[in-house]
Amino acid sequence: MYDVIMKKRSGGKLAGEELRFLVEGITSGEIPDYQTSALLMAIYFKGMDAEETALLTHYMAHSGDTVDLSSIPGIKVDKHSTGGVGDKTSLIAGPIVASCGVPVAKMSGRGLGHTGGTVDKLESIPGFQVSMEPERFFSIVRDVGIAIIGQTGNIAPADKKLYALRDVTATVDNLSLIASSIMSKKLAAGSDAILLDVKTGSGAFMKELEDSIDLARSMVSIGERVGKRMVALITDMDVPLGRAIGNSLEVAEAVQTLKGQGPGDLTEVCLTLAANMLVLADKGPLDACMALARDAVASGRAFQKLKDMVRAQGGRTDVLDDTGKLGEASVTGIVAAPADGYITHMGTETCGMASVALGAGRVKKEDAIDHSAGILLLKKTGDRVRQGEPIARLYTNKPASIQEAEAMLLEAVTIEVSAPAEAKLIYARVTADGVERY
Repeated sequence: MYDVIMKKRSGGKLAGEELRFLVEGITSGEIPDYQTSALLMAIYFKGMDAEETALLTHYMAHSGDTVDLSSIPGIKVDKHSTGGVGDKTSLIAGPIVASCGVPVAKMSGRGLGHTGGTVDKLESIPGFQVSMEPERFFSIVRDVGIAIIGQTGNIAPADKKLYALRDVTATVDNLSLIASSIMSKKLAAGSDAILLDVKTGSGAFMKELEDSIDLARSMVSIGERVGKRMVALITDMDVPLGRAIGNSLEVAEAVQTLKGQGPGDLTEVCLTLAANMLVLADKGPLDACMALARDAVASGRAFQKLKDMVRAQGGRTDVLDDTGKLGEASVTGIVAAPADGYITHMGTETCGMASVALGAGRVKKEDAIDHSAGILLLKKTGDRVRQGEPIARLYTNKPASIQEAEAMLLEAVTIEVSAPAEAKLIYARVTADGVERY
């Protein structure tokens, strides 16, 4: 390990055998944390090329259990978002794609910090089971076309150990380490094709567009090297997606969107994600797949597919027919506009942390969350407001948190005299052939 550290410290390229030795030693615990931390810092400063990154990802993906989806017929398509605020796209795009005959076998994570997690949102549906034996998971995908569960305990265990060390050694923000962390879990999950939703902006991990495109390029390259069909979309997270932030609130908004009544930004992003997933499954060119996605919503098939999945995973479907039954927090509050003008910016990460303060998220992995807590944005970037007009409604079961969350939201919102330029929802599409900017 000393030699591996020295080689990377000096700017050398690590060979496959060295990377395999590294991953096996991290997984078994034979390599001490202080040596792994030293290597991470060397990687942070010296970087890794595309081949090193792909090999590291491969060995991390095979450091624990891998999922074999071969018993499910058809091209299995997965989707991964790099995380954001109000990002309930899996609950919408997944059922759209499944209702078009493409199997979706998805493992999702929980929220941490300002980003929400798909598993937490689904658990706000009474009875919904996110943990099950693999054969039952496969059976639901075969019968229904879609299942979404939590990640198993032994998927890419090397990544869990590496990420824990990156988190405390200031080495999180490295392109190769980010890409290998995300893709190792996606490769272990076994799908044939992967759509990446790479967020950019104030609520994203990557704040700058070019950094987001570089990350997308790296992940697409990793997937293509191991024979996966890959597409990445760069989507906006400079404004929360949709109007709901918080678990049951986001489920209700997902239902609204599948019924064709959702917010315009959320609807457009989800249809575009779904259309690209259908392209990956050989359902036709992009314009034809967009038409398929729109029809799945307009016909009601996509909403019915969500209900079928919820029923198969033990959840109550009556709360989807009437989302008022999801349960509302006991305390509500209103955030009023402090001045006349236009909202020109929303600090999206701060909006996410305001929902965490209300109880909708967790700061540490072991924190409990309140599924009914959250924020409903009544106004967003580009909207005209008058002083005293409500711009957000807060939901919580912790009355003392209302004042804190209100202060955070007011800090996040910028109001100016002139309207801002209209921002894009989707900035680019990245494939093995290159980058198409919109």
